[in-house]
Amino acid sequence: MSKRDFYEILGVQRKASADELKSAYRKKAKELHPDRNPEDAKADQKFQELNEAYDVLKDDQKRAAYDQYGHQAFEGPGGGRGGGPGFGFDFSTSFTDVFDDLFGEFMGGRRGGGGGQQRAARGSDLRYNMEISLDDAFTGKTATIRIPGSVACETCSGSGAEAGSKPQACPTCSGVGKVRAQQGFFTIERTCPTCQGLGRVVKNPCKACSGAGRVQRERTLNVNIPQGVEDGTRIRLAGEGEAGVRGGPKGDLYIFLSIAPHQLFKREGADLLCHVPVSFTSAALGGNVEVPTLGGGRARITIPEGTQSGKQFRLRGKGMPGLRGQGAHGDLFVEVAVETPVNLTKKQQELLREFEKAGNAQNSPETSSFFAKVKEFFSEPKE
Repeated sequence: MSKRDFYEILGVQRKASADELKSAYRKKAKELHPDRNPEDAKADQKFQELNEAYDVLKDDQKRAAYDQYGHQAFEGPGGGRGGGPGFGFDFSTSFTDVFDDLFGEFMGGRRGGGGGQQRAARGSDLRYNMEISLDDAFTGKTATIRIPGSVACETCSGSGAEAGSKPQACPTCSGVGKVRAQQGFFTIERTCPTCQGLGRVVKNPCKACSGAGRVQRERTLNVNIPQGVEDGTRIRLAGEGEAGVRGGPKGDLYIFLSIAPHQLFKREGADLLCHVPVSFTSAALGGNVEVPTLGGGRARITIPEGTQSGKQFRLRGKGMPGLRGQGAHGDLFVEVAVETPVNLTKKQQELLREFEKAGNAQNSPETSSFFAKVKEFFSEPKE
């Protein structure tokens, strides 16, 4: 399989400066590092490919040879074209200058003399989906949840070692957590297979946790839901995720909130909408209607004569509070729906027919206007 273009691997133009190359390499290295892609079977291969590209392009001689001959510049005896000066790739040389800056978070920093030690693996983050009512979002609440997951083993205090013993430096990697292997011109650094990158091994594993330093257990947590939260709000509880391996730092717990539909109110940002039915006579003659508000309050609205369906009345400050009670409240919009009478008695039907006979265009201006437009439409000459 043919090799990819080095400039393409780094994502830069062929005329990129040294600073642009270094910046692109740092960005790609963070993205492709195997410690950040444990589920990608090709992570090591992609990372090796990136480092080979940067090792060549950062060196003026190697870059000039690559620009002229391509990958063939580094093939043949001695790594050079036609037996000429070699341009072999040395991983340790190319990566050292940016290793600490990029991956201190994974490696826990390097120490002189090869005696550095990997930081213990961080625990996984957890996600919890919680549905709350609109009333809870209005007032805020403290919710109690039960979270299954791993916690530090109490027997060994998370070390993974049996009482009276402790983890020892890994003999394979001397406690560094990484091993190097020479492959032709390449020096490849990989996670130590013996200690899985921890730098330590447990010879006498704890019986309670089988040496993992953590056990499965369900926990109960109290979660504070602030006022004004919206659907899709994410709450992060640092350190409440799964315990790390052998004393590693805990992950985080992320709570994703969803708000259940309310039987009376519909939320639109900070505002609330409430559909209120009114009788035919109240809409025609005018009157008053009492509506509820979130939080248990009530408000009275005056309905003017001739109110039509869809008419909205605004109650300022009766909507949702700002997040954590900060900022102004939204408004409550009450939308009137005029209800057509049903199940009429004969007497009621007769009265309505008399009302219709006594009516005129001024009683139903929208109806009269509509049918006037319809009449005009049909009377227009057709081409």
